[in-house]
Amino acid sequence: MKFPSPLLRGTLVARYKRFFADVVLEDGSAVTAHCPNPGAMLGLNTPGLPCFLSTSDDPKRKLRHTLELVEADGGLIGINTLHPNRIVAEALAADAIPELAGYASHRREVKYGVNSRVDFLLEHPDRPRAWVEVKNVHLKRQPGLAEFPDCVAARSTKHLRELAAMAAEGERAVVLFVVQRTDCERFRPAADCDPKFAAALAEVAQAGVEVLVYGCEIAADGVHLARPMPWEGAPRTRA
Repeated sequence: MKFPSPLLRGTLVARYKRFFADVVLEDGSAVTAHCPNPGAMLGLNTPGLPCFLSTSDDPKRKLRHTLELVEADGGLIGINTLHPNRIVAEALAADAIPELAGYASHRREVKYGVNSRVDFLLEHPDRPRAWVEVKNVHLKRQPGLAEFPDCVAARSTKHLRELAAMAAEGERAVVLFVVQRTDCERFRPAADCDPKFAAALAEVAQAGVEVLVYGCEIAADGVHLARPMPWEGAPRTRA
């Protein structure tokens, strides 16, 4: 996923009311940017962190700038929770996710469950459909360990239950965690942030929901899906 135009570099002044961020740009000008992230952004909302903003010329937008990347722990971290679906769509089109390759069509935002829309429905006439939910990951509190979520994620827990229902019907059901940072090698659910989500993930994995975790390559010009990584808590396979 390429950014449509070069990003502006700045310094984070404050992130507040979840969806706003005050930033001072390199030229010294101050702007208020849209922060497309409803989570806590633990460790990524500290005043003084270098950051990168995209710019829109859409006259209908109230805020011209969007917070896209934050620089922390020596690397770039993607905080835009809208991007993982775009990143995954690009990877699916290129058959770059081996576990999900070979499907004839990829439909987005298909209704399922209780008042929900799945991120991707993959279809092929000769195989079961695959229902895929995508989750953005940017939390790191221990070296090399990515975690999700960074706050209570009731909606994500609901999605896990709905995926389990699809698996019970004989369909493929997949939750795909996209780690938008380059300094992690493994993943686990953040049980202290949301114990119900962590318990649900372990439960649905036992019930047939596939859990995939992929890291990203991140640069100031774009973000791309890169490599799989293991997750702590994966069900043990029987010998």
